[in-house]
Amino acid sequence: MAMSSVLDKPSLWRRLSPLWEGLDAPLLCAVAMLAAAGMVIMYSSGYDHGTRFVDHGRNMLLACAIMLAVARVPPQRLMNLALPLYGLGVALLVAVALFGLTKKGATRWLNVGVVIQPSEILKIATPLMLAWWFQKREGQLRPLDFLAAALLLALPVGLIMRQPDLGTALLVLGAGLSVIFFAGLSWRLVIPPIVLALVGIFLLVLMEPQWCAPGVDWPLLREYQRQRVCTLLDPTRDPLGKGFHIIQGMIAIGSGGFFGKGFMAGTQTHLEFIPERTTDFIFAAYAEEFGLLGTLALVAGFVFFVLRGLAIALDASTLFSRLLAGAITMIFFTYAFVNMGMVSGILPVVGVPLPFISYGGTAMVTLGLALGMLLSIARAKRLVQT
Repeated sequence: MAMSSVLDKPSLWRRLSPLWEGLDAPLLCAVAMLAAAGMVIMYSSGYDHGTRFVDHGRNMLLACAIMLAVARVPPQRLMNLALPLYGLGVALLVAVALFGLTKKGATRWLNVGVVIQPSEILKIATPLMLAWWFQKREGQLRPLDFLAAALLLALPVGLIMRQPDLGTALLVLGAGLSVIFFAGLSWRLVIPPIVLALVGIFLLVLMEPQWCAPGVDWPLLREYQRQRVCTLLDPTRDPLGKGFHIIQGMIAIGSGGFFGKGFMAGTQTHLEFIPERTTDFIFAAYAEEFGLLGTLALVAGFVFFVLRGLAIALDASTLFSRLLAGAITMIFFTYAFVNMGMVSGILPVVGVPLPFISYGGTAMVTLGLALGMLLSIARAKRLVQT
């Protein structure tokens, strides 16, 4: 009997268990909850979108495989990838500017045998590079070091803005600024821009008819970007055109009530009033079917994820790990905040997906890579402790 038990093959669970041994269980539980919510609402909102549900599940499995693979890579090796990955990303952005593919007025893609969007690389490469920079300057940081970091951030952001791609540029900018802030940037330099931004928003709202009048040019922003801001301030100025997305999103969210209309019962969703209901506006479909209660549960999942990510950052063993973990956490926060904000009508409409919920292969792979890095940092700390 003893010999038989020794020769018995281990179960599939035991054979696969080394893949997630040592990984942060609370963070994985939050991800599993969000991913489950994503699959449920994708089945409902994408039921008549061909293979959207199946493709979404495939994208999740691919992201999961990347996450588990990267989670086994020590943070020191990740740091060694910072410079070449950043250099590759910037070089590809320059190539896009020179001979990229143009679709719908934007030049964001590059054909290298397959069509890729190099700006996605910079969502990870930029905070990775800045964390590497501050790690190299640890113990001897000077104001010029922060200026150099700002230049390292401005280069990819400027190239992405030129494409133009405001949504991705904001995500890269947010991730980079979080690294610079966590590295020790003085509050005296942080508060003035925030105050100026708030004053600018107040003046914009107060003088909306003058600023949004036809023929008025805004510095640094293209005409379509100006229209998005003006549409946010008053969606009813073009209810069947530029304001349609915001209006229908708010109607869907409000119609869900407290408990929601129920799974597969969202009228705004299934009568196709919600545009992009499987991608950028999937949060409106979710809120309609699961109501305020379901929305609060989803927000709680993202809040727990962010808090757990920040806890991993605080507990990391090196400056590089702390900065990278903090930046990755803020990437997820920015994705969720911007997406929910634009669908709810409090932020301009930009192409930012909701993590683990929205359909999109490239974004899902990028998030899987980022999540793997966060798990790698948490795992390295546990290995040091044991």
